Amino acid sequence: MNNLLELVKKSRSYRRFYESEAISDDLLKSWINLTRYTPSARNMQSLRYLLVNKIDKNEHLFELLAWAGYLEDWKGPEIGERPVAYIVVLNDESLSENYYCDDGIVSQTILLGATESGFGGCIVAAFNRPKMRALLQIEDKYKIVHIIALGKPKEEVIIDEVDETQNIRYWRDEKNRHHVPKRSLNDLIL
Repeated sequence: MNNLLELVKKSRSYRRFYESEAISDDLLKSWINLTRYTPSARNMQSLRYLLVNKIDKNEHLFELLAWAGYLEDWKGPEIGERPVAYIVVLNDESLSENYYCDDGIVSQTILLGATESGFGGCIVAAFNRPKMRALLQIEDKYKIVHIIALGKPKEEVIIDEVDETQNIRYWRDEKNRHHVPKRSLNDLIL
């Protein structure tokens, strides 16, 4: 259990990356392959994935994303710190309009695979969907669920205990380390 706990702790929402560290098609496909073995509501397996890891597409896709809502003064990673790959998670609505919680299951699985491979990522749900559909030429039968931004993490993420104020907002300190408050186990169990 300790190995799994350490992997989960290490798998954070990373938003800054080393752009010099590319992610190959084969590595992206290996993370998608993990999702084939995850549970799926009604075993529908309606989620599909669009892989983006070419510099020109990455630049256009990046411009459509919004980053870190709690960090109001931060507009996202700077040049040199941007994701080197994206996995666009889609739902094939010709199979089912409802994917229940499958998107969370597969996205966490992809991020755990990335973490184990020395990479990391962030699930992004705030972006311009119409422009994303046009840029990537996504057919109408696919609903864009969210995007997983990926790369070699360039930031330190520190897990803190939620204090007596119960403030769960993440923040950055003077050394630009990203702090994420987590509730205690006793707070979670009723």
